[in-house]
Amino acid sequence: MAVTRRTVLLSSSTGLGLALLSACASGSDDASSSAEQSPSPTQTPEPAPTPTPQTQVWEDNTTVPHLFFHSLVADTDRAFDGDEDAAGYLDYMATIEEFETFLRQAHERGYVLISPHDIYATAPDGTVSSKELEVPVGKKPLVLSFDDLSYYEYMEGDGFADDVALDDEGGLTTTYTDAQGKTQQGEYDYVPILERFIEENPDFSPNGRKGVIAMTGYNGVLGYRTSDLGYKDENPDLEKDKRTATEVADAMKERGWEFASHTWGHLSCTEMPLATLQEDMGKWKAEVEPIVGKTDLLIYPFGADIAGPEPYSEANAKFAFYKAEGFNAFFNVDASSPAWNQYGGRSLRQARINVDGISLKAAVEGKNDVLNGFFDPHAVLDPARPASIAGS
Repeated sequence: MAVTRRTVLLSSSTGLGLALLSACASGSDDASSSAEQSPSPTQTPEPAPTPTPQTQVWEDNTTVPHLFFHSLVADTDRAFDGDEDAAGYLDYMATIEEFETFLRQAHERGYVLISPHDIYATAPDGTVSSKELEVPVGKKPLVLSFDDLSYYEYMEGDGFADDVALDDEGGLTTTYTDAQGKTQQGEYDYVPILERFIEENPDFSPNGRKGVIAMTGYNGVLGYRTSDLGYKDENPDLEKDKRTATEVADAMKERGWEFASHTWGHLSCTEMPLATLQEDMGKWKAEVEPIVGKTDLLIYPFGADIAGPEPYSEANAKFAFYKAEGFNAFFNVDASSPAWNQYGGRSLRQARINVDGISLKAAVEGKNDVLNGFFDPHAVLDPARPASIAGS
């Protein structure tokens, strides 16, 4: 799901830096001191190893849930200011405060982050099957994904981060321009927030998993205007932006983040004809894949699937096309149940549950309780939201 767009085409623990203490004893040629015993060097105690948690096999991969967010609102005053985009932000975005409260509560309730790749295997002939998933005893698996990490043009000046970047130490951060026009780096979106949370709570990600980024391309990648089709004549730093975006994407992948296609133009795969989807995928492969790398994950914009609940088959021309393009796992949107996964022979389909103004409003008003198993919606709700909670 996405905010109405203004474009024509509808995203370890810390090194504790142990101070090595040493005591140097100096010798002496003086006979009187020769009888004195030199002090032994101070021994720095070895840190206790982190115990490896006992694991168990998750009994049914079809019960693995998947939650997703869009870019987080950093400045609610600017995002929820009543202009033409405010209703969309209220509907489809969560705030930083809401995301941080969600993380704490999901962690407290025993969830641990996994990757979709932890629950399926693809054979050389393209067959997709369930894969044995191990989780720490007493924990529950959870997939997180995040849509449209492109910082679209229409979001500029509305209280969102500008881009994902690397700080002076090579860590992941975000660039942000405040209401006074001052640019700074810090935790202004979910990437550095989740990085820090896992640093503080490594048991939330026992295998180093972070989240899946659903990436379009028409406004560029990760906040950098990298599209030749959109910016060749407009962005004098186009090639530099491509290099920077690639460096950031590489750093993200090294830290456990993954990327998925969200189509290049944020298209409805349900409504668009096959020829349009083929052209769009050509653009994604040309402009996005060189930056974020190859992926076999396709996250449908708007959750618009290419079939009903029946498994995909080769008779479905859209599926046959995407399968031939190397995609094995497909993700729609369905907030009617805590989890839905379908192994269809040559594909995995997984439903994602939106966490945003629409779903929070439904939860708080008692119209949908699916989020209650992950967190307390009343506690997560940011008081900066208006009484309407959502925009629609």
